[in-house]
Parts: sequence; structure tokens; C-alpha cells
Amino acid sequence: MNHDLPDSTGHCILSHGFESGPEATKVTALAEVATRLGWSHERPDYTDLDAKSDISRVGDVPARLQRLIALAASAAARGPVVLAGSSLGAYVSALASLHVPVKGLFMMVPPTSMGPMPALDAADVPTSVVHAWHDELIPAAEVIAWAGARSASLLLVNDGHRLNDHVAESAVAFEALLRRI
Repeated sequence: MNHDLPDSTGHCILSHGFESGPEATKVTALAEVATRLGWSHERPDYTDLDAKSDISRVGDVPARLQRLIALAASAAARGPVVLAGSSLGAYVSALASLHVPVKGLFMMVPPTSMGPMPALDAADVPTSVVHAWHDELIPAAEVIAWAGARSASLLLVNDGHRLNDHVAESAVAFEALLRRI
């Protein structure tokens, strides 16, 4: 889904997590914030790549990253870009920020490592992270250390990896980032 506004503030690319989709609850909530604040947005569909279990248990992560880089490069040629994502979507958003000029980065429950892929890294841009104290996949301590090393904004919530009980709080944190840029 793409909402290009002719005089938008910028463009947000909202990347869903593994085994999710572009209509997922969290990226939908972020899309609503972006629209309200005058940002255009798109939610890429990575489900074809996530289904490639012959490549890895989380699909074709390098192809997911390349797809996002191509979308972000195209958007950056037209104006300011913010990358946002949840879980694997956060991971590829962070890595894509190293290849394309972005104005900000918003990550929900980001993995700090992905097997043979590079460790989590990101451009030195305004960054906001939402993580769960009780994330069953990604230890909170790893994300706290990563965010602390970059002085990123960090919101820790009493939830699990899916952030089911904190979608609204995540949207508020995303709004704060967009207003800061």
C-alpha cells in the first residue's frame, strides 16, 4: 500500500517482520501516524522472500535487504526518507540505512544478530527503538547495549516479541521520532 502525497514532509518505508505481512498491526499503526503527520508511506511485501525456507529458517534475508535498499534509494531521490520496521523488518531497515541516505530510523524488537548476516548496525541518524523486556527471541540486554552505544531513544515495555499490548505506545514513539526530524 502506497500513499504518495504531493506535498508530503517525506516518505516512510515500513517493513513488516518475518511471517507477517504489509497489513500487520504494527506497521499499519505506523502508517496511520505517518499519514496524520503528512508523510507518504509504503509497506513493502516480503512474504515471497520469507517463504524461502530453503535459504534459511527466516527466508532470503539478503534479498529482503536488497529490495528495501532499492525502494529506499528510489524514495531518497525524491526527498527525505525514514525507515521503520519490526523484528526482521527492523534489522533490514537498520542495515539499509548504511546504504541509502535516511533522515531517521525506527525499530521495534530488532535482532542484534542474524546468523551469518552482519551484526545489527545502522547509520548515525536519529534512531528510536521499542523493545520488550520479555522478548522470547531477542534478549532485552542486547538491545539495551546496542541502543546505549548509539545514544538511541529506547522504550522498554512489559511485553513479548510481538509487542501485542504496546502497539499504541509504539505508534506514539514513532510519532515522536517523525516530529523530531
